[in-house]
Amino acid sequence: MKIYNTLTKKKEEFVPITPGEVKMYVCGPTVYNLIHIGNARPMIVFDTVRRYFEHRGYKVNYVSNFTDVDDKIIKKAIEEGVDADVISERYIAECKKDMASLNVRPATVHPQATQEICGMLEMIQKLIDDGHAYVADDGTVYYRVRSFRDYGKLSHKNLDDLEGGKRSLLVSGEDQKEDPLDFVLWKPKKEGEPYWESPWCNGRPGWHIECSVMSKKYLGDEIDIHAGGEDLIFPHHENEIAQSEAANGKPFAHYWMHNAFLNIDNRKMSKSAGNFFTVRDIISKYDPQVLRFFMLSAHYRSPLNFSAELMEAAKNGLERILTAVSNLNFLLSKAEDREMTEEEKKLLEEAKVYTTRFDEAMDDDFNTADAIAAIFELVKFINTNTNGESSKAYLSALHEQIRELSDVCGLIVDQKEEMLDADIEKLIEERQAARKAKDFARADAIRGELLEKGIVLEDTREGVKWKRA
Repeated sequence: MKIYNTLTKKKEEFVPITPGEVKMYVCGPTVYNLIHIGNARPMIVFDTVRRYFEHRGYKVNYVSNFTDVDDKIIKKAIEEGVDADVISERYIAECKKDMASLNVRPATVHPQATQEICGMLEMIQKLIDDGHAYVADDGTVYYRVRSFRDYGKLSHKNLDDLEGGKRSLLVSGEDQKEDPLDFVLWKPKKEGEPYWESPWCNGRPGWHIECSVMSKKYLGDEIDIHAGGEDLIFPHHENEIAQSEAANGKPFAHYWMHNAFLNIDNRKMSKSAGNFFTVRDIISKYDPQVLRFFMLSAHYRSPLNFSAELMEAAKNGLERILTAVSNLNFLLSKAEDREMTEEEKKLLEEAKVYTTRFDEAMDDDFNTADAIAAIFELVKFINTNTNGESSKAYLSALHEQIRELSDVCGLIVDQKEEMLDADIEKLIEERQAARKAKDFARADAIRGELLEKGIVLEDTREGVKWKRA
């Protein structure tokens, strides 16, 4: 299995720290509003990465945080006249609802920054003691960037170039820094803000220290994979490395994974441009599974363009898979419970190639686009090589194969069979009786009546099938 490592800018063979186990940290959202579809991309992508590791037999400790103390949260709390934790807890709950709708599984642990303050105070003090941080006159604690020799190794940025840019952007209050590049680990409280006591001042943590501490607590000093959107490479992930490696004396993460941006109609998503969409906006128009399928239709490191046309294409693509599974379920309900024929055994052996292709695609830096192409090939095989004469054992094996591959992608293909209203069931039975009596006019009239109720009938050799229009 190969992973593109942002740190080395190349694909590398994945070798876990502990054989058979994966320790993975994914930066989660800042919870001050409903999540937007840009937030959804890393959630879906790295949930799929986790699922594939488990498919390959790994035990995955998957940690994804909630940033629940932040300027935006405080601003919204002041606007509403409530405590900041009211805002953060509200939107953590809403985020979890959206994640569930997208079939993003809960993390092993979802730590919250405000619950890990003690660990942050300890790490900051260690950095001060070791000369990697210092306290300004007002109690602000800064990280001394030039004390960390490898600063810039993730983003591949040059320190002198960074400093030149920083000097031109210096703002009031930053003149207490030893160096323009230094960043905040702890800052004094302002009027009306939540705060915690510390040896330096009553205040709150900087953003970067939060993830270093939560990763250390739940995964250890050294982890396999750290992931997030490419906008986090600098400064957030660069600063995490500086903090963690200086404090722990070990390499922080062996592999760094970053998904590319999501654009809307080939433009950057923004509220000012009027092209800003929450997950709720989209799933009010499309099944959440369509959004998930769309997110996986491109490689995670490729920019992804969101548009109505591409969502319709995703809807049609997902429908192909769902229809194949629905047909399998229908055939299974009618199939004879007998041993497979030699021909069926031979066909099942042939079908294994699609699982092999799926695994090869996912082994190549989690290429979900090619993995889904392998599922489509399996769909074509199933449609061509199953019928009313197929044995239950044969159909069940194909059903398990397509369900397993779809599940790795988080696609729910085995939709629960809907219960029809009694009057609709009665109409279907009446139509069958009319057809048997060769009263085709009445049969057609019933079909039309059912269509008005949103029920589409399909006559097959195996019997009548129906679906929602």
